[in-house]
Amino acid sequence: MLFRLFDQFQIDPVGALIGLAAFAVALVVGITVHEFSHAWSAAQLGDYTARQQGRLTLNPAAHLDPLGTILIFVAGFGWGKPTPVSPANIRIGARPGMAVVALAGPVSNLIVAALAALPVRLVDTLSDGGIDAQFLQALVLWNVVLAVFNLLPVAPLDGFKVALGVLPRALAIPFERTERFGIIILLLVVLADSFLNTGILSRIMFPAIRTIAGLFLGA
Repeated sequence: MLFRLFDQFQIDPVGALIGLAAFAVALVVGITVHEFSHAWSAAQLGDYTARQQGRLTLNPAAHLDPLGTILIFVAGFGWGKPTPVSPANIRIGARPGMAVVALAGPVSNLIVAALAALPVRLVDTLSDGGIDAQFLQALVLWNVVLAVFNLLPVAPLDGFKVALGVLPRALAIPFERTERFGIIILLLVVLADSFLNTGILSRIMFPAIRTIAGLFLGA
């Protein structure tokens, strides 16, 4: 990520700075809303663990992890502070409740993307590639990316908990055993994509990202 930004700064420093700012704003908004939504949905289902730890807020400082934020700019991937949830407190049951709480994060990112796309589609003056359009388009794109990435059924991503919640028990039990290997698999794939340009994640995610972002933006 840093190498690409360095190249862009050499060619068009102003454009690169605007692009970096739009990327940063989109990620800060996306991660904050994502983690807040986990906390909010858990509270609606009876678990107040996140609220008691000050996570039921839209203040980015409560949700951004310093190392995860730095890695976003260095390697093109990162994370926010995981939202604490106590499955035993959830009224509808641990497994389905965790699936709902997990799904709330990606859904919130899609809502942010849809809202950011509205002025791009409805206001003609935003279609000229100005700074306002760049920030809104970044909000759309990166929130869609966050949603699609987090829905991959690999631990510790939200998609893993969603899958556990919807799979029949006979399939959920063996699938749950893969959780211990999830972070290793995910890191290897992400690192291979970032530094070796294998394109594994791109091939998996890009069709969904293109379809959803195109739907929101009318492209």
